[in-house]
Amino acid sequence: MHGDRTSSRGSTPSRVGCSASSLRGLPGLTQPDEATGERWEAGQVWAHIAEFVPYWLGEMERVVAGGKEPGAPDPVPYGRTKTDPGRIAPIERDRREDPRALLRRAADGIARARAFAGALPEGGWRAVGLHPTRGEQTIAAILQDSLVSHLEEHADQLDGLVGHGEAAGAE
Repeated sequence: MHGDRTSSRGSTPSRVGCSASSLRGLPGLTQPDEATGERWEAGQVWAHIAEFVPYWLGEMERVVAGGKEPGAPDPVPYGRTKTDPGRIAPIERDRREDPRALLRRAADGIARARAFAGALPEGGWRAVGLHPTRGEQTIAAILQDSLVSHLEEHADQLDGLVGHGEAAGAE
């Protein structure tokens, strides 16, 4: 996917994977979301990661299939907002599932996304979709914003919860 995003702590998929084994039942909440103030338990983060990876891959596939180039009329509508029931329901439904099972689902989705990106012809990277809040975006921007940066954001949340749990255990 144009290379894995890597921090000083390692690639996002590796960071998320390392967290899976240590987060079962970890107490605490994430830091507040900057836009909404929302805070999540670890299970909600895992459930969201498991549902959004295949969701955004499907949206990218739809945008590419629509074949619209930048500046073309009527770009392919794609995406959702944070209040979408299709986002909220799986998070609530799966928040108590074993994080390792959710990680497997996310890892399968990441592997599919890598295969999608690796097979995408140059013209596919220029395909444009219209998001309800972000506006027009190319597949390259959708991939970065909706998958890579999104995974990194939630890896940071999990790192914060792990640190919170370690600090609580030291007391």
